[in-house]
Amino acid sequence: MRKLSHDEISARRVPRHDIDTIERLPIYGMLDNIRSLYNVGSMFRTSDGARISRLLLTGFTPHPPRKEIDKTALGATSTVPWTYYHDPAEGIAETRKQGVRICVLEHTTHSIPYYEITPDLFPLCLVVGNELTGVTPGVVAQADLAIEIPMFGVKQSLNAAVAYGIAVFELVRIWKAGAKR
Repeated sequence: MRKLSHDEISARRVPRHDIDTIERLPIYGMLDNIRSLYNVGSMFRTSDGARISRLLLTGFTPHPPRKEIDKTALGATSTVPWTYYHDPAEGIAETRKQGVRICVLEHTTHSIPYYEITPDLFPLCLVVGNELTGVTPGVVAQADLAIEIPMFGVKQSLNAAVAYGIAVFELVRIWKAGAKR
C-alpha cells in the first residue's frame, strides 16, 4: 500500500467541467444558527464531498462571501448550491414544497440513532443546530423526524461540523445502499 498522489486522486474523479452532469443526491443540509464561520466552511466542504442537493443557511448563520468561511470551505462555496433564509421556517417551507422531509440532528423524545434511517425517508433535509443550544425549538417542532448520534462519554454532543459530517455521510451510505436494491 502507498498513499496516492494528488494527481492520482484527481484522475479517479469526474473532471470539474463535467461535474454538473452528475445528479445530486436527495439530501439537503440546513444550518440553524451556527455561530462559527469555520464550522460553516467545514460544512460547505463536507456538503461538496457528499454531493448534497442544497445547503440552507438560516438565522444568524454566517454566509458567503466571508474569508473565514472560504478558509475551511476550500472553494466549496462555489460548488454547493446554497440559499440563505433569515427565518428558518421559510427555508423549511420552500424545501417541503419539493417533497423533502425535515430531519433534525438533535436529542428529542422521538429521536432514533442516525444509522437507523431508511431509504424510503428520502429526500431528506438534515438540520444541524447551534454549537451551544442545538436546533431551535421552532425548527424541532416543524421536523418530521429526529436522529441523534449516540454518545458514550461525558459530553452530550459533538462539534456541529463533526456531527454534520458523520450524519451526512451515513445518509449518503444509506441512500446509495437503498438505490442499489
